[in-house]
Amino acid sequence: MQMFSQEKLITGVITSSADGMPIAGASIIVKGQTKGAVTNFDGKYKIKVKEKDVLVFSFLGYTSKQVTVGAINVINVVLNEDLSALEEVVVIGYCTQNKSYSKPSAAQIKRKTQRAYHSQLASKIKSESTVKTLQGKVAGLNVVKSKGISNANSKILIRGYNSLKGKNKPLYVVDGVPYNSDPQLNVNNIKSIDILKDNASTAIYGNRGVNGVILISTKKGKSNLENEPLYIVDGAPIKKENNYIIKNLPESDVDSRNSYNKGEAKKKFGKIAKNGCVVITTHQGNFRIKNNESYAVIDENNFERTTLSPLSTFSIDVDKASYSNVRRMINSGVAVNPDAVKTEEMINYFDYKYPQPTGKHPFSIHTEVAKTPWNLDTKIVKIGLQGKTYNNEALPASNLTFLIDVSGSMSSQNKLPLLKQAFKLLVNQLREKDKVSIVVYAGAAGVVLKPTSGKHKEEIIKALDYLNSGGSTAGGQGIKLAYKLAEKHFVKGGNNRVILATDGDFNVGASSDKAMSKLIEEKRKSGVFLSVLGFGYGNYKDSKLETLADKGNGNHAFIDNMQEAQKVFGKEFGGTLFTIAKDVKIQVEFNPTKVQAYRLIGYENRILEDEDFIDDTKDAGELGSGHTVTALYEVIPVGIKSNYLKKVSSLKYTKSERISNYTDELFTVKFRYKHPDENKSIEMIHVQKDEINEASQDLKFAAAVALFGMQLRQSKYTNNTTVNKVVQLATSGKGDDTDGYRSEFKRLVLSYQNL
Repeated sequence: MQMFSQEKLITGVITSSADGMPIAGASIIVKGQTKGAVTNFDGKYKIKVKEKDVLVFSFLGYTSKQVTVGAINVINVVLNEDLSALEEVVVIGYCTQNKSYSKPSAAQIKRKTQRAYHSQLASKIKSESTVKTLQGKVAGLNVVKSKGISNANSKILIRGYNSLKGKNKPLYVVDGVPYNSDPQLNVNNIKSIDILKDNASTAIYGNRGVNGVILISTKKGKSNLENEPLYIVDGAPIKKENNYIIKNLPESDVDSRNSYNKGEAKKKFGKIAKNGCVVITTHQGNFRIKNNESYAVIDENNFERTTLSPLSTFSIDVDKASYSNVRRMINSGVAVNPDAVKTEEMINYFDYKYPQPTGKHPFSIHTEVAKTPWNLDTKIVKIGLQGKTYNNEALPASNLTFLIDVSGSMSSQNKLPLLKQAFKLLVNQLREKDKVSIVVYAGAAGVVLKPTSGKHKEEIIKALDYLNSGGSTAGGQGIKLAYKLAEKHFVKGGNNRVILATDGDFNVGASSDKAMSKLIEEKRKSGVFLSVLGFGYGNYKDSKLETLADKGNGNHAFIDNMQEAQKVFGKEFGGTLFTIAKDVKIQVEFNPTKVQAYRLIGYENRILEDEDFIDDTKDAGELGSGHTVTALYEVIPVGIKSNYLKKVSSLKYTKSERISNYTDELFTVKFRYKHPDENKSIEMIHVQKDEINEASQDLKFAAAVALFGMQLRQSKYTNNTTVNKVVQLATSGKGDDTDGYRSEFKRLVLSYQNL
């Protein structure tokens, strides 16, 4: 009996029966318990259990399996696709998933079913119209025969786009080429068929896609695209998958159009233009493939002269949304919007080995100085904070209010369906003393679950499963109702928090960033914190969601897959939900006898005025249990000539004197923070000596991420370094990569390099 009660380590790999590929983000739960694990990017997992335990293996779109542990130590599991659970196909037109980095979507699984249908039909039907071929074979379509007309053509309607006026014919897109009528394809040549019903389809295909889009890939589709010429519009090369947009560009928008044959194009533009090139200039001169995502404009921090501005003051940022959002863009093969790249959020996505605090303060401080990897004439400074890690059982009781967007824009597979699965991970970790309420909003807001103890997980999960999308987005009304419910059931000394999950598309009621900011600033006075989770793409409103999180004393994350959901709600559960210090500010004073100039890498939208540092009414960032915060500076030592520094006029009324008493110090960093339930700040001071050491693995990796962010932002401070330098730094800084996040970053960079 004693043997069965002892825990042992179980390891294994979870793969898909369809292709044998590992499944990243699969869930492993001990049946009847909240204890669990998740697979890494190689499909591997490890978990400590007892021999009598039963493990439940599951993943979205697959049939779950149960295995009794017994005497074995390695349990490898193959999951089968759950085709019966699939609903209508919903595909995002501008997103091409890369299987190496993302889980199989319902649409991808559905395509395999469709291929099976086509294979069966091929033996019976040699040639038939596309309309007849699709009849009864593809979910989401209605094939209607014309009444009263013999041998008349059938027409196809996408469910949800029926018009009383009869103008409901969908757009066909075959291998990237649009057709307004049935393209009359041989079924033997069809590789896959997808149905596009998302609102964002109109942003990609314009008014031609307003009645839905049927995307057809033929078996020769790849070769067809490969023979397409390169289009360069307003100086930017266009992905061949988007050539149909350029081909349909109105001539009234075109200023000039120049064509080059294969030889001329290859000589002028390289191998990328081996099939010829068409260079187009538009009247406006800033053509972009349009979508409805929005990002705040970021102006990169410049070098500041120490003699003129010795203080650098900013708020900490523990948000990590930018990294997962950029990852989504790269994995989807779309251009990365420079303003979507917040370098500090990319750096802070990763954990670093900072020491746990041992004194009275809730975080420890670590600093490091080395040569800058991309510029040997400068130094790189790393300042790190480590929040105290508390065991989940030791954390106070939670009063959580899930505020979930169920509007029409959330219908895509990567929005509400993914959101439900993500929240279930959180629910499985709740304790009996924790309570959850659920508020939803679409055209209006309402309560779908009153405060329910974590003991009744099945009831909470059942409420999540009932959620469906439809209607407009009364975001302001939903926020007010969620705060009202959270305040009504406020737990004194506990964790009172609203968790908002949305794509950020508020369009009813208070919708502007300014109106939302004012609303949240008023609501945070109640002591209720706010976490904001972004889902989906195409109409993702990053600037709005960041404003909500900042003003609500909370954090902002972007969840693009179940692996990210596990990171936010599993691995970082405490940091996501439990604040240990609020209004955390950093102020660095550089020694002018050592530092000629400095620049803070990232944190552009977190910069504070110097006087804000000691102003306790000024809002700043929050630090959660176990969270780390890292900030990097690049400094130009005294005596170094730099093209980044321009001459300035000498001062007439002010005389700068350098104090010689601190010749061994490079900088002094001060920290201010408040306890979560207090309004008076506490100050800490840390001094860094003027010492340069070999960069640690953590510093090398943080530098790799910072450099990649700078390259994506087209920074003028990269010193013309290439992506190869990022890969080199990431490789040497990988260290003990237990969860595989650093390895994933390297793969992401290599993927970007090959785009």
